[in-house]
This record gives sequence, structure tokens and C-alpha cells, in this order.
Amino acid sequence: MSDNQSWNSSGSEEDLEPKEEYGQAAGVAEFSGVLSKWTNYIHGWQDRWVVLKNNTLSYYKSQDETEYGCRGSLCLSKAVITPHEFDECRLDISVNDSVWYLRAHDPYHRNQWIDSIELHRNLRAGRTERSGVLGSVLIPPVSVDSGYGSESSLRRHGSMLSLISATSGYSATSTSSFKKGHSLREKLAEMETFRDILCRQVDTLQKYFDSCADAESRDEFQRDKIMEDDEDDFPSTRTDGEFLHNNNGSREKLFQTLSLKGINGIDFKGEAITFKATTAGILATLTHCIDLMVKREDSWQKRLEKEMEKRRRIEESYKSALTDLKKKSHFGGPDYEEGPNSLINEDEFFDAVEAALDRQDKMEEQCQTEKTRVQRSSPVPPGDVYSSSGSHRFADKVEEMVQNHMTYSLQDVGGDANWQLVVEEGEMKVYRREVEENGIVLDPLKATHSVKGVTGHEVCHFFWDTAYRNDWETTIENFSIVETLSDNAMIVYQTHKRVWPASQRDVLYLSAMRKMVTNNENDPDTWLVCNFSVDHDDAQVSSRCVRAKINIAMICQTLVSPPEGDKEISRDNLLCKITYVANVNPGGWAPASVLRAVAKREYPKFLKRFTSYVQEKTASKPILF
Repeated sequence: MSDNQSWNSSGSEEDLEPKEEYGQAAGVAEFSGVLSKWTNYIHGWQDRWVVLKNNTLSYYKSQDETEYGCRGSLCLSKAVITPHEFDECRLDISVNDSVWYLRAHDPYHRNQWIDSIELHRNLRAGRTERSGVLGSVLIPPVSVDSGYGSESSLRRHGSMLSLISATSGYSATSTSSFKKGHSLREKLAEMETFRDILCRQVDTLQKYFDSCADAESRDEFQRDKIMEDDEDDFPSTRTDGEFLHNNNGSREKLFQTLSLKGINGIDFKGEAITFKATTAGILATLTHCIDLMVKREDSWQKRLEKEMEKRRRIEESYKSALTDLKKKSHFGGPDYEEGPNSLINEDEFFDAVEAALDRQDKMEEQCQTEKTRVQRSSPVPPGDVYSSSGSHRFADKVEEMVQNHMTYSLQDVGGDANWQLVVEEGEMKVYRREVEENGIVLDPLKATHSVKGVTGHEVCHFFWDTAYRNDWETTIENFSIVETLSDNAMIVYQTHKRVWPASQRDVLYLSAMRKMVTNNENDPDTWLVCNFSVDHDDAQVSSRCVRAKINIAMICQTLVSPPEGDKEISRDNLLCKITYVANVNPGGWAPASVLRAVAKREYPKFLKRFTSYVQEKTASKPILF
């Protein structure tokens, strides 16, 4: 072998190429950045730090956590990269059943990622192809003298009459495949015996044929020698022509007459008869074996059919399980969530939302039974603080919204045919007016309720103060105060728990609490909390959530019945009349039937839960007018 065909002792190709990292050697640097990755239907899209290196895509929770190891990785050699058909910022990467749904900040960055991934894949494919060429060059040619297929191993038999060459190709038939069936085993054993006998007979006949061939060769040699004798030396021939006399008076045998019994004492006729009998026995045994196998053909055929049917059922079960697995793995993916191109129909959407809400209700019931109320107390500012809108930059807007609600929200719905009574439970009534704009449900809701033992101030205080919100509000995932405008006004950002397949919603709103000044001393004491959507630089719209718009008011009027005699006013003398009005634009693409069904189900539950909480919190406390 020449020097340029040598390879290392390990047989690998690693030492043939420079020891440099893939990607850097080819001039392709590591590519990394922030992409939104679909985690699950609960948390939706989450920002992750994604790194493309060495033809592998890895992701980390954040850039700061890269030193702790990646949370997942995909080898891109067999990956399928699919830009989304409708979402210009999204790309899907799949390897077998594993799918990563990724979103870039904009289409430009998505195209950057796709180009970088394809570049790494192409370079890796080129490197693999080059390694294959090197390997083919370095494989040494197989020597023709190595013993595998060489000419020296192929030898031709000298005798054309060789029977050994004809019989040596037949080997003993293994009986391992016929372990069932006693008769068949016996017949095969007989076949083994016949084979041994036949091989011995073949050997004997072969020796006879070889001896005949040698004798014929010697006779021809003698004839040629006689014809070439010197003409002067004429031999004398006897009349019988059998013997030749030379000048010396000696005689030679001209033609050696061969008898069939004269060569090595072989009885050719007897051997032929025995050979014929052996072959007849073999044929008879083979016939019997064939009869046995024919008789068993039906049973084997039935077994085969049973096995084929069993295999067919197993294959169908496997395909069905695989289909269900794919449905489970992808059902819940971003293609099935709320959107203009969602793969889920309206009925499935409704069923999924209803099932998710039922699960939330069960979880909330368990939490309420296990949770002990934490007694919180926040200082209550004096009543005159709530008498005006304050002097902040939204003061005029707050005043406008308050006056509109006091004018229109307290109007009786009895004479308005557009309001439909959808829920009535005791003192609580819920009305709805169906309104749609550009296909989005904007149904105003109005609920009236009467609660004993509490004042309007107390109800509005617990509704407005964020310190108590997590105690009674079960739909909020988290919230934060973006800005405090005054003692009675603040801007709040909150995200709501996701109900799959609907998209997650967030809300940014200004919340203000007011005490309405009355000119008539007979008018009830009235308090109001007004929540309406605003914009703020510190809470921009995110692609993770659909920003909903709200305009909500809770108006509470306190009615006091005179106590008996000289008794002081107690909570038994209090009755709070609540009017709750909600105008919500949910945004997104949720079906109208689903939104209306959810509103009809959730609003009464919310109002009952909240008022029960207020009664529980104030039962043992002094009355707050």
C-alpha cells in the first residue's frame, strides 16, 4: 500500500481533516438571538434565547442561563423548516414527531434565521459528502489472492465422469424446521441413511470409472509403441493373434482383454443394481414426505391466515395509536388556537373552552376549601378624597366617564326592548344587549343585585383596592400597578388566565373610585368605581396577548332602614343595591357564540363570588359609610 493510501489505526477519518470547529472552519459563525417559542396551551408563546451552532439548534430560557445548559436541542440534518403560510413572523421546525413553533420579532428576522439554518445545513451536507469521497479513496483494493473469490480457489475436476462433483453439492437437510410431526422426522432420518449409502456407492462407481479410464489410456499407449517398432525387427505372430514373439523369443500381450470383474475386484453389475435400489428408496421416501407436507398444508395455511390477520390488526392499532399521538401532540399547538386560520371549528372551540372553564372551577373550589383567608387591611382614606377626580392628567377623562355612567347606567332597563334578561337568580338579574362590530362581539352587559349587611363604600373599596383582588378574582393570572395617579386613581395592567384554545388576554386600564355628591339628603349614599382602557408607555401591546378594551362601572347605593327604638344602626339595617355595567371588546377572533356563552356563565358567578367575599370580610368589622 502506498503512503498516500494510508489511514490511521482507528479506521476513522477524524485525523484527515484539520482540528477546527465546524462552522468556524467554513466561515459560518454562531447565530443566536431571541425567538418566541410555543411552550404549551397554558403559557403560549414565551421568549427564549436560541443558538444555532454546529448544525444544531438549541434554546435556553434566557441568555444569562446559557452556562447552565440548554433546555432542548434539534439536529438540523433531517429537520424540515416550514415558514408559516399566514404568520409572516413564524417558522416551524420539525424532526420526526418533534415540532418547534418559533416566532421572530418581524419577517426580516425570520428570514435571517431561515437563511442561517439552511446555510448550516448545506455546509454540513457538503462536509459529509467530502468525507465520503475521502473514505472511498482510502479504502484499499481487495487482493485477488486474498482467498475471497480468487481464481486459485476455483478448481476444475479432471474427470468428465465425476459423480462426486454431482453429489457433493447436496448436504444433509436440517430437521430443525420440522420439529413438529413425528412421522416426518422419521422419514427425514431415513433420507439421511439413504444419502450415506448413496455417497458410498457413488465413491465405488467413481473408482471403477477411473480405473477404466486408466486402462484405456495404457492400451492406446501400447498400440502406438508397436506401430513405431523398427521395420527390420518383424515380429512373428501366432495364428490366434493373441501373442507377439520378438527375436529374443519372448512374448508380449498385445491387447489385454478386460473383464468387468478384473479391475480391483469390483462387481459393476451388482453395484448398479444396488445403486438403483437406493435411488428407488429415496424416491419413495421423498414421495411420502411430500404426502405428509400436502396433508399439513391446510393447517399451515390456516396458521398463516391467522398470523396475517393478527398482523393486520396490530398494524391498524399501531396506525391508530400513531394518529392519536400526533393529534395529541399537535392538538394544542399554535395552529389550533384562536385565530383567523385556526384548524379548530366553532363547536370544538366551544367544547374546549367549556372544558377548560370546568377545570378552572374545580381547581378554584379545591383552593377555596384548602385556603385560609389572609386577613389584610389597607388604610382607608377619608371620604372627601373620593369626592373629586383629582388633578392628574386623566382627571377630565375620569370625570367624563363617571358622569356618563351616572346618567346612563342607572337607567331602568324595563322599558328598553333591546335589553334581554339572560340570567335571574334571586335578587340578581343579568341583562344583555347584542352588539357586533366588524364581526367582534361587543355585547354590553348589565347586572343588578342587592346585598344585605354591607355599604356601598365597602363594596367599592374591596372592588377597587388591589390588595384584595387575588382573594376574589379567579380569572387573573397576574397584575401590577403601572402608575398611581392619586389616592383614588391608578393605572393597572393585568393578564388573565388563558382558556385554551382562546388566546390569552391582557388589559391596561385606569381605575378610579368616587363618592357621588348628592344635593338631596333623601338620596341614597352612592359610590362608584370606574375602569376604562388607556394607553401607557410602560405597558405596550405584546404579541403574547390580545389586548382587550374595557369600560366597566360598579355603582353601589346604600339603603338604611331605621332601627327599632333607640338602637344603633347595625348591619341588619343595611342593604346595598349594586349596578354593574360592562362594555368589553375582547379583540381577537373568538367565535361570537363562545363569547356570549362564556359571558352568560361567568358574570353571574363573578358577582356572587365577589359579594359573598365582601359580606365575609365585613361581617365582624365596624360599618364603613
